[in-house]
Amino acid sequence: MANLPLLSCLLLALCSLSLSADVFVSIDCGSSASYKDENGITWTGDDKYVKTGESRSVQSSNSSSHVADTLRVFTNNRSKNCYNIDSVKQGRVLIRATFHYGNYDGKSSPPTFDLLFDGYVWGSVDTSGSLPALFEVIYVTKRESISVCLAQTETGQFPFISALEIRSLESSMYRAVGDSYPLFPRRRVAFGTNATIRFPDDPYDRLWRRDAFANGTIQVSSDARLSSGLTNDNPPPAVLKTAATAATPNSTIDFFMGFPPFNVSVYINWYFTEVTRLKPNQTRSFYISKDNSPFSTPIVPPYGNCTELYVSNITVSSNTTFSLVPTENSTLPPLINAMEVFRIGDYPLNDGTNKKDVQGLASLQEAFSLLQDWSGDPCLPSDLHNNSLQGNIPDFLGTLPNLKILNLENNQFNGSIPVSLSSKQGLVLRVGGNPGLCTSTTTCSIQAPAANSSVKKKKKKNILEMLFATIISSIIVLQFS
Repeated sequence: MANLPLLSCLLLALCSLSLSADVFVSIDCGSSASYKDENGITWTGDDKYVKTGESRSVQSSNSSSHVADTLRVFTNNRSKNCYNIDSVKQGRVLIRATFHYGNYDGKSSPPTFDLLFDGYVWGSVDTSGSLPALFEVIYVTKRESISVCLAQTETGQFPFISALEIRSLESSMYRAVGDSYPLFPRRRVAFGTNATIRFPDDPYDRLWRRDAFANGTIQVSSDARLSSGLTNDNPPPAVLKTAATAATPNSTIDFFMGFPPFNVSVYINWYFTEVTRLKPNQTRSFYISKDNSPFSTPIVPPYGNCTELYVSNITVSSNTTFSLVPTENSTLPPLINAMEVFRIGDYPLNDGTNKKDVQGLASLQEAFSLLQDWSGDPCLPSDLHNNSLQGNIPDFLGTLPNLKILNLENNQFNGSIPVSLSSKQGLVLRVGGNPGLCTSTTTCSIQAPAANSSVKKKKKKNILEMLFATIISSIIVLQFS
């Protein structure tokens, strides 16, 4: 996997929210009411959690969910607007974000924008579909807070969000990949069911969709009494009570996995449980094949229990096929109850901004009114070059302990480079395209006399205010250990 440790630092517009260590929070963005839905899930409006953005009503909704009726849109021209969830115990969580345009602005022009969590690029949100766009991620938090951010990527296209859900998971769940990489679900299926299974049947509120994989299969139901906690990943009994079998004992079950056309690393869970007690002359035995080659040892589903098989860190593409193939001695066709398919993140999670970096930037909050709505981790991707910044380069930038790359190219900085930056070990400093800037190959302009120090300080303050106003769509690139 590519290791991409570069992050950028900018000021955020954040909404704060206090939660207990075990998180089960459902936010109906743009709504001011609290209510309980048909699944028994309590939703809360976000008025008291959001400092920026505007509440809007959707003109048309093809969704049966009430959360698609409103949204919160951010038209403030900030490059990032974030939800910040505090007091979260470090551990594995599931986050789900929902976006439904519904022509709320009457322009019939659904926007595209980026979605991030804890400084990690979640994906690009395309809201042009008639149904809500849903994003989900499972990962291990590195700190006691969670940030979910929307990033404007196109001029005039304003990010919005319809719903945000956060669920705590058990530390034993999804550990096959380890704690360093996030998991992005591509498919989660309960075979044989006719409706989506979620809370309260699944206490973690995972969404188990109806069979969308196997063609030509037969739906069957289990007569076994099943309990929870049968495997480490805790599939709920409801998804094990039904299954899909091949049409005949000699048939295979071939899966449509939804892989992209390019190569990706994936993590796959298969869940198997026998649906009835077999007679002495009956045998159900099969194996998993990948691209028509055996990929597992024979599987014999247990009655009243569950066998979970998984594969992790395997590279696949749209040409990759998985199948359940009967063994020679099997008298019954292959069977499957549930399956999860995840894309593994391309690079590891970061540990967040060094506290000294955060404190250093936070110390400016009292001095500059532009920073009054800033809270949480200030580091997310963006860039500081080509932003028409002018004046002296602020000296405090060199005091940030984890600053590794600073790109100030193609601006209008002048004067000399601060010693704190020019002498900082390990810093890659890029300052090309600043004609008035003194470097090792140019002549420094004459410094103003000491008598004008008050003027210089005032000018520096104006530069810093302008810098932090611009940094909303800009970066200081940081690398974290």
